[in-house]
Amino acid sequence: MMASRKSNAVFALVEEDPTHHLAGPFLPQTPIGSLTPLRGNSPVRRPPPRHVSPYISWAVKPEAALKVLLVPLILYLNWELVSPLLAQFIPKGNSYFSHDLPNPFAQFFLLSHRVPSSSNSDPRYQKGWSDLLFIAYHVVFWSLVRESLTIYVFRPIARSYNIRKEQKLDRFAEQGYAVVYMAVMGAWGFRIMGQLPTWWYHTEAFWIDYPHWDMKPELKRYYLMQMAYWIQQQLVLVLGLEKPRKDYYELVAHHFVTIWLVGWSYLINLTLIGNAVYMSMDIPDSWLAFAKVLNYMRAERAKIVAFAVLLVAWTYFRHILNFYILYSVWFEYDLIPESSREWIWANGTYLNWWMKYQVFIPILLLQFLNIFWYFLIWRIAIR
Repeated sequence: MMASRKSNAVFALVEEDPTHHLAGPFLPQTPIGSLTPLRGNSPVRRPPPRHVSPYISWAVKPEAALKVLLVPLILYLNWELVSPLLAQFIPKGNSYFSHDLPNPFAQFFLLSHRVPSSSNSDPRYQKGWSDLLFIAYHVVFWSLVRESLTIYVFRPIARSYNIRKEQKLDRFAEQGYAVVYMAVMGAWGFRIMGQLPTWWYHTEAFWIDYPHWDMKPELKRYYLMQMAYWIQQQLVLVLGLEKPRKDYYELVAHHFVTIWLVGWSYLINLTLIGNAVYMSMDIPDSWLAFAKVLNYMRAERAKIVAFAVLLVAWTYFRHILNFYILYSVWFEYDLIPESSREWIWANGTYLNWWMKYQVFIPILLLQFLNIFWYFLIWRIAIR
């Protein structure tokens, strides 16, 4: 009886395995008298091509994304090589060409708007319109990273663990990418917070000496790359570039609130609180994605350990620390200097009385979403 059950299970796996039998390493059967087709090794199964507009092919095809990313780089190098040669033939004082004209293509991948008065030993940057080009460029960059890891790293790993269904392959790759991104950005955010007066969630520093309009270069790059990531993630959902999930609407809402928080905090010079919010999100997210990956791999003991760490990390970062942030917005907001409590664009001050609610409400909405997912996590734990 036991042997029969085992043999049935084996046969079931064989019949469901697309690399077995006629579709696998054996030649297909052919009618008598026909020529046997010439063939080499079995073809590697690749995901079916996704039919998208040529204008957004960079979002799903790594080679298309790489081509888009190379254009500004090539133009940047051409400018660096050609402009010094041209400058030799242009008289000094020419009103149409400056000998020290900056490379216009640098703003796609290098930080713009350096504070002129900042020293070389401690350079500072402010926000500006060129930041939009930087964000757009890195939306394509994150598409390249996501699709490259999906196709060339995580799908092969999933197949090595006998994951065959396309939907599961996609989910495994999606969670693998999330582990990489959240772990890297969580560690980077931790490093940056160590350079700021807000370390470790010293929330009074969110408001003291506001406006914090000049940023360390690492903080500015981190902030803009985070913005690019969430825009890219939202595009994937809204454009239907992956199969909708059960919590599709919750994810769209989460991404919308996150983009709202990132954009507003950057615009009104609240990058210090933004870094703290990022930290409270990324670190537990990395453990959530890691636990999901282990679940797909059927690593039962490792999955239980990762899930236990997730519960602790999620509780601490997404609830305890997030409530500290909410408390700070509501009760410590008045630590802002009196001279900065007016909306004056030229001075970089925006925190008048009603901006308190503009900052508080989206963080509160994010906390409601955290509680929703916390409920789901505990339901899994109880099961």
